[in-house]
Amino acid sequence: MESSSKAEEERARFEKRTQLKQLNTSLSNGGQAKAFDSSLKRHTALIKRIKQSIGADNHDQIFKDINQLALEKYIDEIASAIPEGIVRCKTEKDVWSATEVISALHRRFPSTFTPAVVGGLNNALAPTPKATLSAMPQEQRDKEESARVSRQRPVLRVCAELAIVGVIRDAPARSGGEWIMKALRDLLSNDPSLSSLPLLTTFLKSYARPYLGIMPPASSSKQVPASSEPGTLSAETTSAESEVFPARTNEAEELVERDIRERLKKMCEGYFDNVTKKLVIEHKRLQEQDRRNHEAYIRSGEIFEDRQQAYEKMTKSYEKLLSSCQTLSELLYLPLPTLPTSSQASSSIQIGSSAHSLLSDDAEELALAASGGKWEDEEERRFFEDIQDLREVVPRSILGIEDDREPAKDEDADKEKEEREREEVRKLEEELAGLSEEGAELNTNGNATLEDEDDEDDGMATPVPGSPKDISPNGTPALAPQGPSQLLTALLARLPDCTNRSLIDQAAVDFAFLNSKAARKRLVKFLTQVPKTRTDLLPHYSRFVATLNRYMPDIGSELVASLDEEFRYLQRKKNVVKELADMRRKNITFLSNLTKFKVVPPHLILHIFKVCLDDFSGTNVDSIALLLEGCGRFLLRNDETKQRFATMLELMKRKQSLQHFDQRQSLMLENAYYQANPPERAPRQEKVRTPIELFIRHIIYDILSKKTIDKVLKLLRKLDWDDAAVVRQLHKVFTKPHKLRYANIALLAMLTYDLQKYHPDFVVGIVDTVFEDVRRGLEQNVYSANQRRVATVKYLGELYIYRLIGSALVFDTLWSFVTFGHPEGHPMPGYPCSIDMPDDFFRVRLVCVLLDTCGMCFDRGSQRKKLDNFLVFLHVQYYALCKESLPMDVDFMLSDSLEALKTKVTAPKTIEEAAQAVDAMFSTAFQTAGLSMAEAEDADDSGDDSGDDDDDQRPANLVDYNSDDDGLGSSPIDEANRGPSPEPAVVVKVQENLGPSEEAEADFAREFAKMVTDTSAEARKVDRRTAQVLWESAALPNVVRSKRADGQDVEGQDGAMRFTMLTKKGNKQQTRQLAIPAESALAVHTRSAQMQDMVEHQHLKKLVLDYEQREEAEELKGIFRLSR
Repeated sequence: MESSSKAEEERARFEKRTQLKQLNTSLSNGGQAKAFDSSLKRHTALIKRIKQSIGADNHDQIFKDINQLALEKYIDEIASAIPEGIVRCKTEKDVWSATEVISALHRRFPSTFTPAVVGGLNNALAPTPKATLSAMPQEQRDKEESARVSRQRPVLRVCAELAIVGVIRDAPARSGGEWIMKALRDLLSNDPSLSSLPLLTTFLKSYARPYLGIMPPASSSKQVPASSEPGTLSAETTSAESEVFPARTNEAEELVERDIRERLKKMCEGYFDNVTKKLVIEHKRLQEQDRRNHEAYIRSGEIFEDRQQAYEKMTKSYEKLLSSCQTLSELLYLPLPTLPTSSQASSSIQIGSSAHSLLSDDAEELALAASGGKWEDEEERRFFEDIQDLREVVPRSILGIEDDREPAKDEDADKEKEEREREEVRKLEEELAGLSEEGAELNTNGNATLEDEDDEDDGMATPVPGSPKDISPNGTPALAPQGPSQLLTALLARLPDCTNRSLIDQAAVDFAFLNSKAARKRLVKFLTQVPKTRTDLLPHYSRFVATLNRYMPDIGSELVASLDEEFRYLQRKKNVVKELADMRRKNITFLSNLTKFKVVPPHLILHIFKVCLDDFSGTNVDSIALLLEGCGRFLLRNDETKQRFATMLELMKRKQSLQHFDQRQSLMLENAYYQANPPERAPRQEKVRTPIELFIRHIIYDILSKKTIDKVLKLLRKLDWDDAAVVRQLHKVFTKPHKLRYANIALLAMLTYDLQKYHPDFVVGIVDTVFEDVRRGLEQNVYSANQRRVATVKYLGELYIYRLIGSALVFDTLWSFVTFGHPEGHPMPGYPCSIDMPDDFFRVRLVCVLLDTCGMCFDRGSQRKKLDNFLVFLHVQYYALCKESLPMDVDFMLSDSLEALKTKVTAPKTIEEAAQAVDAMFSTAFQTAGLSMAEAEDADDSGDDSGDDDDDQRPANLVDYNSDDDGLGSSPIDEANRGPSPEPAVVVKVQENLGPSEEAEADFAREFAKMVTDTSAEARKVDRRTAQVLWESAALPNVVRSKRADGQDVEGQDGAMRFTMLTKKGNKQQTRQLAIPAESALAVHTRSAQMQDMVEHQHLKKLVLDYEQREEAEELKGIFRLSR
């Protein structure tokens, strides 16, 4: 049933096309006498309707307008609108409707409309220019090609119909098959990405029978068997065609000529062969990429995102190409090629103690996975393996290619090569065995071999590498190079700037168009004269040579011969070390890069390595190291060289163990060896974190900023604070400020302050941990933790700014920076400390960081005095002078910090001046606290015994600043009996009990009770008039109150007391002076009240001053206790 229905459809199509072709070729003009409408409105509507669509929906209306309108003046507009209307024809009915509309216009205006519309359709089928595509990025290029194929698909179908029905003709008596074949050839020939392949598929689905003479198989048919001969139609096609559509014996009935059908069929089959070749290449590439992904997964435990994306993109491209090939195979009835199965070819090698020990296949695969293959990464592999084929972009005639067949290999040459390789392996094994037996004679055979080579090469001309000529284009910039010589000169001048793959590949294409024997010789001469210092160009020049060497082998052979000759010359000049060092480096680097491109034969690079190994000393050690770094990894994993090179490497290791090399050479050889043969390493283990842990780290490390701190605080408060694991993780994050950006440490302290309102215990734990980290850093003083210590001290200062710690803790930390670890808490010159050496200035950096963070807060009052006292010890620098001279950066940092604090402390010039300043500072501090030096000495014993029992009081400490050798003793030194010394000793003792005694406490209680009683009784004694006067005095103007404060309201000379009376007249206040007798009750009560207020004021002032003195004395006492 399905076959009969297809036959009926094909017969119907054939009949319709035949009838329409007869109408188009007859060109009946019977309707010319009819009167046509020339209305502008109807013509405009017709053109608009044609632009919208000429499919089946508008077919009747357009036909009616064509038969009724004049149209002569609008032929060009209609012809330009036809391609735009064809684009919207998607179905077969729409395509046939468009064919009938164009045929009707063709019959009316064959000389004016037909050439115009054919030209428009030709332009619509033209491919996008290469220049336009190359200027687009890859993503935009893919979108443009996809849109072009969508536009051209209906246009191609309509053009194929028009070529059959006689509108498009190659000649008056022929169809338009030649025109269609030319359009298809233009679309498919310049399409390396196969983006026009869907157009060919669309064409074959509908027109394989009329244009190629074959019938496409049914959609349910299976794939063509691979046993059928490719390029020809099998017998099954003929039988199927005879069953579906009976063969026509009369060639005149065919709509397309036989020669066109055969040529078009041959073109399609050739295109299918090229597509299948690309399918096989893409299949191999996909398998290779899959193998590399597997190795990367074994090596690192994961496949990186960029590698995974590249693999997915390659898979999609391959599946799309495979689907297109399957469709073409069904339409052309050609078999698909057999795709190769994945083969894990091992390229690994392991160098063991025995040269004959070979690994098993599984062991080789594991070694390859562990070492990473020939290339270090995917980028390096693409650079050395993905070389463009000039045949795809340069015509074959220019490249000199006459036949696609590759020349047969010379069997004699292969046998000779194998014999030579076997002989080299045998010699290496013999030398290795002799070395293991003798153990001492290393270079006898090598020197003899080298002397023979020297004798042999003495007659040769010595190559003298020079610098490339200074080539610059002649003439003005407006004149471009014209001849091949000038173009080659411009190309060579451009080569040093080609420092990436795209530029060097384009340079290779440009040179291919200038290919000649003279140009190749000039290029080889230029490449041998690369400047000695431009070794960065050699990998790109090697890729340039490898690209050309495939079709111009004389370039690679002549360049390799020149480099080999230069190497022999350098071997004869081994005694010239410094002058030829750059030349040796350039020569070995160039050979190594050419080896990885397989331009240098394997036996030649192994021979060069063997020559250097025979005389394993001097400059040859450097050459071997360069060879191993340049191409050792490649040679050790290449199938052709891995066995021999492994033997050579083992020989090198044995010679290295028997010879004596200096430290530079030994380190260089070890690095080169492990770079060529890296040791196995275990995959990196990634720490597994819980989701809540990742969330906390994300909001603190990534999201936290000035704009988002409120949001972060809300998120932190929403966490489950009852969960111990969550609190523990938060504690970790909040006590490791070094993991944040340095600028965000202040924000972390702000978060800590905000959390104090809700979780005070959590904040206390953070503060404790921070102080423990500071103390641990002072105790260990590990260089690797310096950055962490800076961040912690910065965090400590920010915690003070946000009032989470007091100033006493900050000053304790500052003093610990300059005293911790030193004998008796006192740094002294000539007495180094193991955790604070004289050449270690990191504690000074920590002091500067803390002062820069919160030092500006200590700008007044007692805190300013404490800061000045500390700066006397730091900047007056008894501490700084005990170290070596400050480095420039530390000196500038300290100067900037002190300048920001606006201190008036001047730096001393000698250690004696610094010691005297420190003595004076401590003396002043204790005098301010109400203690004398003698009292401090007398309170020594009692203070030491009782200080530890009271947690609220700090024990007194003895700090001795004597610079003599015995000055670190614990016995106090009598200041009166101390002899003169360049560093006067200072004995500081703090009074043991600075708090009030029991008697003082009882006196204070009695006075306080009396004050309360007197105040309440006095309040009852004041009469109403006195209270009224006192109340009214509050309303006095400021000028009057200031005069009274200056003492003007005292008892006058006439025995009267002056009072100020305030009167008010309207809105104006007035004052009057009244003289009240001193004996009056008002004056007596006023005088007694003033005296009582004065006594209370003095008493409170004394209490406040005594309290401040006690606090300062306790601070000093705590400092000395900390330093001990």
